[in-house]
Amino acid sequence: MPEERPINLGRTGLVYLSAALFCALFGAIYEHFSHGVYSGFMIYAFVYPLALGALPFFAMSLSGRRLPGRLPFNLYNAGIATLTVGSIFRGVLDIYGTTNSLTTVYWALGAGLTLFGAVLYLFGQGRGRFI
Repeated sequence: MPEERPINLGRTGLVYLSAALFCALFGAIYEHFSHGVYSGFMIYAFVYPLALGALPFFAMSLSGRRLPGRLPFNLYNAGIATLTVGSIFRGVLDIYGTTNSLTTVYWALGAGLTLFGAVLYLFGQGRGRFI
């Protein structure tokens, strides 16, 4: 089995900062061409990668903290991605003028994955490695 590379938290913070900038730019361009129809979900989609991704990972990088393994990291990242995509998708539906009850799955799944990853991180500190 190949040796696992350590997770670079500073680089992860930069990736999330880039994702937040991309979401802000995407939302601005999409709404520019939406004929005056706006959606808060589209406007604020950048908040998830910024507040849940870039800021915590930069803070952990500066404090010298380490992750207990890949599982909490991957679950947390999947949760942030799900919340971001769900927000953009809901924004597209709002701008189009329709609704869909299945968009609630994004919020439940995204929050669950993010929370589960954070709990594994908090309880995994100093207790060995998660797979």
